[in-house]
Amino acid sequence: MCLNSWGPPARHSRTLKAALGIITAMANAKTVKNKKIVGPKPGEYPGKIVEIDVASEMSESFLEYAYSVIYSRALPDARDGLKPVHRRILHQMADMGLRPERGHVKSARVVGEVMGKLHPHGDVAIYDALVRMAQPFSMRLPLIDGHGNFGSLDAGPAAMRYTEARLAPSAMAMVAEADENTVDFGSNYDGQLLEPLVLPAAYPNLLVNGGSGIAVGMATNMAPHNLGEVIAATRFLIDNPNATLKQLMKFVPGPDFPTGGQLVGSEGVREAYATGKGSFKVRATVEISKVTSRKMGITVKELPFTIGPEKVVERIADLAKAKKIQGISDIIDLTDGKTGTNVVIELKNGFEPDVVLEQLFRLTPMEDAFSINAVALVNGRPQTLGLKELLQVFIAHRVEVVRRRSEFRKVKATSRLILVDGLLKAIIDIDKVIKIIRASEDATSAKGALIKSFKLNDDQATYILDMPLRRLTKMSKLELESEQSELSTAIAALNALLKSDENIRKQVSEELAAVSKAFATPRKTLILTPS
Repeated sequence: MCLNSWGPPARHSRTLKAALGIITAMANAKTVKNKKIVGPKPGEYPGKIVEIDVASEMSESFLEYAYSVIYSRALPDARDGLKPVHRRILHQMADMGLRPERGHVKSARVVGEVMGKLHPHGDVAIYDALVRMAQPFSMRLPLIDGHGNFGSLDAGPAAMRYTEARLAPSAMAMVAEADENTVDFGSNYDGQLLEPLVLPAAYPNLLVNGGSGIAVGMATNMAPHNLGEVIAATRFLIDNPNATLKQLMKFVPGPDFPTGGQLVGSEGVREAYATGKGSFKVRATVEISKVTSRKMGITVKELPFTIGPEKVVERIADLAKAKKIQGISDIIDLTDGKTGTNVVIELKNGFEPDVVLEQLFRLTPMEDAFSINAVALVNGRPQTLGLKELLQVFIAHRVEVVRRRSEFRKVKATSRLILVDGLLKAIIDIDKVIKIIRASEDATSAKGALIKSFKLNDDQATYILDMPLRRLTKMSKLELESEQSELSTAIAALNALLKSDENIRKQVSEELAAVSKAFATPRKTLILTPS
């Protein structure tokens, strides 16, 4: 595969080329040729020794490994925002029937099914991915409904044999309609099963939940966003394909982290949305108030994304002990799973809380930098994407999903309508149908007689013959006529939808509005504007 064909991240290509150069130099420094024992070809004796070029072999193997890591493990697809392991977990859980209205099952059972059927890369990697999708402090819109100890920012989860899981309602919007020919399927690792190459994804999951990954020569780091804001921007772009970044940022002013906090520096956000790369700072949300009748204190209510309270408390204690921060008399961590982050920093008398707070922001993780590097797979190739490009890729994907779903439903409805038409012809004289079937020597002659007597086609006659006699005699003409009318109406609506891309885009927009109504929540991260 040509490195230059991988698109915008030229720096990543240079990194790969540099690595290949080192490998080639190492090979050439000793010998150009080496001996290798390979398996016998037809007509050859076993264990034949052939000479190979070490530099060429290393280069080809390294490229294959690099591409495998990039495509199959580390980078998310820009369409559904999922890496293969996350996609396989959601698909397998849907296949197991672990819907939101059903009971939880042991996480170990899910991990075993995924590993055995789709992802043979070890149970630890699968369980880690499952856990992250269930953590409300990691995902802006969790996809797994977890039961049990799924960890915290400072501690890992319980073992998979202790925790239980099922799909969250938001995950159903990701996997729904996959069985209606909406996406392509490919063979699993051993060729015995099929798995989706991408999920239908009813909302822009890559922007909503973000993600990170390290591949060979490249990495990705995406910030989570507010679902309602992202969908509003997507719908605006559907109606206005030439919308500018400034217009889109009126709907999506910045990331929205599940842990809240305060975003500082909109310039870095704007750069990230324009180029796919940018950096900004996230601060803790605090309250300054009296903690006792005589002392003031700083209460930390929210921390930057991925920062746990234990890390902050430990850092503040070390700085206070080293006298690098003055004015702190005590630190109390009251954080728990119900009330959330609650760290009380008690101040000594005579010290201004604002001054101490500024030192805390400067010297502790209470203020942390977040760098966006929006690299995702587009048509199997890594690309760095801005906000508009990410939305465009999703819209194109969703338009294709709706088109394929509509075509599938149209074919299904048409097939059923044909059968209903045949049943309506047959039940007009049900006694004659029964008489023909009983008088016929075999199914072939019965089918021919039904086709001739009632002017049926082959499918209609076969369906009537395959139907149990008891069910056939109980059929109501009014029910069949009602079904016939409903099918005709549905087919007409599908034909109208498929008539133009504009109609499909409108349908996509309406479905996005329904998703927003079902799952959107208020913004958690406050964006600080310069005074």
